[in-house]
Amino acid sequence: MMTAPVHYEIIGDPDAPPLVLSSSLGTTAAMWDPQLTALADRFRVIRYDHRGHGRSPVPPGPYTVADLGGDVLALLDHLGVARASFAGLSLGGMTGMWLAANAPARIDRLALLCTSAKLGTPQMWEERAALVLAEGTGTLAEAAIGRWFTPGFAERRPEVTAVYAKMITDTPDDGYAACCRAIGAMDQTGDLGRITAPTLVLAGADDPSTPPETDGRVIADGIPGARLVVVPDAAHLANVEQPGAVTGHLLDHLAGS
Repeated sequence: MMTAPVHYEIIGDPDAPPLVLSSSLGTTAAMWDPQLTALADRFRVIRYDHRGHGRSPVPPGPYTVADLGGDVLALLDHLGVARASFAGLSLGGMTGMWLAANAPARIDRLALLCTSAKLGTPQMWEERAALVLAEGTGTLAEAAIGRWFTPGFAERRPEVTAVYAKMITDTPDDGYAACCRAIGAMDQTGDLGRITAPTLVLAGADDPSTPPETDGRVIADGIPGARLVVVPDAAHLANVEQPGAVTGHLLDHLAGS
């Protein structure tokens, strides 16, 4: 496994408990802006861009979810952090499951948001990767916004959806495609039972990408002691659409209650 030196930033008291925030496919660490102030009041927040995204490097593919997890372990080693809590949404949640199953000593508490242990088919993700390499990430922006936000939110808050559309358009084509292939090759359903970190599974009630009744339930049932919370009136980027509710659930869980 070759790790990549991902771009990161640290916010909050350096003596507070460390918390890693991991974002979705096609976004950057800025995805977590709605939660940042509240979380940084309680934690030493470490948020980063996945390889192939934002200000992180774009190493040649193919990537695997294990590669993405290895990048986080290398970052924690670089920062001298032996153990941290972890919250990840979508691709970030997939990375969190890998870390909690394969490096359990490094993960304290785990929050998995709007994610899946096995998502779609390899063919579906290969087709998306090929489309991006042929036409660029901008060709996906409209469809992504339709999955990330409910229609009502998109109508009320076009200035917000425009920010996230630009995130996906700015994502390097090669990096996005390589992460698509990592998701297509992933099946962590058999590893869920090995996760020992106290786990919150948070799902958006209206998420078409990782519905709570299927993807969320599989994860919550597979991880011993995990708890599933469904956030009303939220699609895939539930933390953006319902920031107050999601922040409250994260604080309650990550603080140990």
